[in-house]
Amino acid sequence: MDEEYDVIVLGTGLKECILSGLLSVDGLKVLHMDRNDYYGGESTSLNLIQLWKRFRGDDKPPSHLGSSRDYNVDMVPKFMMANGTLVRVLIHTDVTKYLYFKAVDGSFVFNKGKVHKVPSNDMEALKSPLMGIFEKRRARKFFIYVQDYNESDPKTHEGLDLTRVTTRELIAKYGLDDNTVDFIGHAIALHRDDRYLDEPALDTVKRMKLYSESLARFQGGSPYIYPLYGLGELPQGFARLSAVYGGTYMLNKPECKVEFDDEGKVVGVTSEGETAKCKKVVCDPSYLPNKVRKVGRVARAIAIMSHPIPNTNDSHSVQVILPQKQLGRKSDMYLFCCSYSHNVAPKGKFIAFVSAEAETDHPESELKPGIDLLGPVDEIFYDIHDRYEPVNESTLDNCFISTSYDATTHFESTVLDVLNMYTLITGKVVDLGVDLSAASAAEE
Repeated sequence: MDEEYDVIVLGTGLKECILSGLLSVDGLKVLHMDRNDYYGGESTSLNLIQLWKRFRGDDKPPSHLGSSRDYNVDMVPKFMMANGTLVRVLIHTDVTKYLYFKAVDGSFVFNKGKVHKVPSNDMEALKSPLMGIFEKRRARKFFIYVQDYNESDPKTHEGLDLTRVTTRELIAKYGLDDNTVDFIGHAIALHRDDRYLDEPALDTVKRMKLYSESLARFQGGSPYIYPLYGLGELPQGFARLSAVYGGTYMLNKPECKVEFDDEGKVVGVTSEGETAKCKKVVCDPSYLPNKVRKVGRVARAIAIMSHPIPNTNDSHSVQVILPQKQLGRKSDMYLFCCSYSHNVAPKGKFIAFVSAEAETDHPESELKPGIDLLGPVDEIFYDIHDRYEPVNESTLDNCFISTSYDATTHFESTVLDVLNMYTLITGKVVDLGVDLSAASAAEE
């Protein structure tokens, strides 16, 4: 271990693995260590026995739930946009050859006490029970404007400069009511709260376009895809990739103490009495707790069920977004469900997650609006964990720390953090102009 590396990465969470892969592909010499004896850190995937150990102490899971190894329960479940940034990063690094994706069946939104399919284009808008007849026409016009909008072609802008016009002003031009705005902003543009209304509309229009392009990609019922066997496959895919490029992975390394020189710059990492030298350290917040601050908490419930989520057209994989306004909250709540069709549970079993930014100390009661939509559950576990973000100046100490995972059940915010970190570390921008057909969904 007494060698010199360009970068030492601590923790094998999703963000750390993606960065380790990108840096290895760039030709940097990377050492990747984790104090745990498993991949994934906070974003690991557990089998049934591990799940029981974590939430129920030493209990043995009941036999009616089936074989433990048929379960791959993600601790940070997130779907990927089929045309989204993460898929582009995966193709850029060629890690897609280790993964099989499958389209997600459904994308739904909670509105006035009911679960509805998210209408994603002008035709679906006309059929959606979310809107009355006149509102449908207005929404259809707005969807067509967004579909035709091209940033580099002023003819499609209808005289509006979307870098200056706010989302609220753009929506007012089409006369859409609050109810429509709610599902467009939260279930299509995937904003987490309502701040976007007073920000430039370009971001929202781009997000809507990403949703409809992703939806068109696999002709499925949603814009999302998910790897077979769950997200636990991702860190392992990146570990293989890193090895191909000469990176070194070491699990089960206790302590992992980051060492600094007199000026506070990182010089290496010590574990079990040996020090590996390095120029830069990349890690999750748990490895440098004195360089991060707590910014919030995520509350989540994990349920094992024997049926799909009611009112989602029997979808075997689905996301339901509960916009903040519908619940009188400050931010959205998310419902995520996956099943044996993605090989994350035995046949006939479904895994559902309800997650939200915690606004109280009581996850059971806070998550109730989401849990009420699940129907009968076989087992349910509750969890609440802190979210941290870095407060260090990476130009001074050469420590690059990721932000904890948020409550969203899709990946866009996670990948933006990774790409920003990549640029800070290397001074470069990842080239994401890739051929998307390289990540085709797994065949049925």
